[in-house]
Amino acid sequence: MDLDSFRAKSRAWLAEHAPEYADFEPMDFERARKFRAALWDAGLLGITLDPAYGGLGLTDAHQRVFAEEAAHYRLPPLGEPVTTGICAPTLLDYGSEEQKARHVPRMIRGDETWTQLLSEPNAGSDLAGLQTRAVRDGDEYVLNGQKVWTSSALTSQYALCVARTDPTVPKHRGLSMFIVPLGADGVTIRPLRQMNGDAHFNEVFLDDVRVPADAIVGKENDGWRALTAMLTHERLALGAGTGAGGSGASWAGSDATRFIALARARGLNTDPVVRQHLVELFIGERVLAYVGQKMRDEIAAGIEVGSKGSVAKLMTAILARQSANLGLALVGPAGLAWEPGDEASAAFAYAATTFPMRAIAGGTSEIQRNTIGERVLGLPREPSSDRDIPFDQVLKN
Repeated sequence: MDLDSFRAKSRAWLAEHAPEYADFEPMDFERARKFRAALWDAGLLGITLDPAYGGLGLTDAHQRVFAEEAAHYRLPPLGEPVTTGICAPTLLDYGSEEQKARHVPRMIRGDETWTQLLSEPNAGSDLAGLQTRAVRDGDEYVLNGQKVWTSSALTSQYALCVARTDPTVPKHRGLSMFIVPLGADGVTIRPLRQMNGDAHFNEVFLDDVRVPADAIVGKENDGWRALTAMLTHERLALGAGTGAGGSGASWAGSDATRFIALARARGLNTDPVVRQHLVELFIGERVLAYVGQKMRDEIAAGIEVGSKGSVAKLMTAILARQSANLGLALVGPAGLAWEPGDEASAAFAYAATTFPMRAIAGGTSEIQRNTIGERVLGLPREPSSDRDIPFDQVLKN
């Protein structure tokens, strides 16, 4: 389809269907999934995705055309950070043809929600030190272990789980990645309540969970490569707004224009300190937007962005802190105790108790700084005493 025809198709569909989402609320996930399904069925989602996996196989120019037309409306997000921003690209990188054909279309359309089973109580920042085991038993693998800080596990149907399949080799070499149905026997999910009142994260227990041998993603004991790719996708999705099929899922900082309007409403727009913070936030958001666009363009051109995703992820965490602190400064004491109906103050209080998550999820800001130092700036690697020791000989808690 040529660009003019595609623009006309996009414009007509959006004119008919987009206005009904003018009142969309960010937390209405079910309504967002219905919108994605309708968009997929109309042939306007998965624009650049390979037709073998349900996409349209069109160009990045077609994707930009749709984005230009969609910019005229308030719309639900076209993807989810974890499902379409992280898990789907990882499957496209390392999954089998059967895995990709079966799951990727359903992930992008919104029929399947996925999460990651990575961090463990004793292996958070050092993912290579994870202790969840996967033992081959005939045509199956049997998984045992505990995962923690798993986003949206209670509302997900599947997870990409990294487990140790060979403990006799150094820790980076004996890992494998598996597709695990979260409704399988032996999977127990317990929510973790946060200080903002949400239970976004969960701990997940795997007790003799059996998955078929063809649930492995990539090759046995080659899971570190798949995990490294997954972490790259994670940092790009959370920081640069990438995603399978051009989803644009992002956790970028809040819009500075809202703060400018609030400052004017509260008579603080002439305060020099407030103005300085507003300018810093505005500049930071614009820089992040340009960095994200550059990375998306590089990906579209087949350029390996690698660890540069850590730059965007770190910037996202910094902006989240800045915007949360600025919001509380603007609403004043109402950020601690607000009157009924004062939605702005309630929202900024929520943001203030949520932003620490932005600096932890997807790898802490300290990890991002280490990655940037070592892999982007070429600084010396942090020393490690157990990198080359067989895992079953490493001292553990």
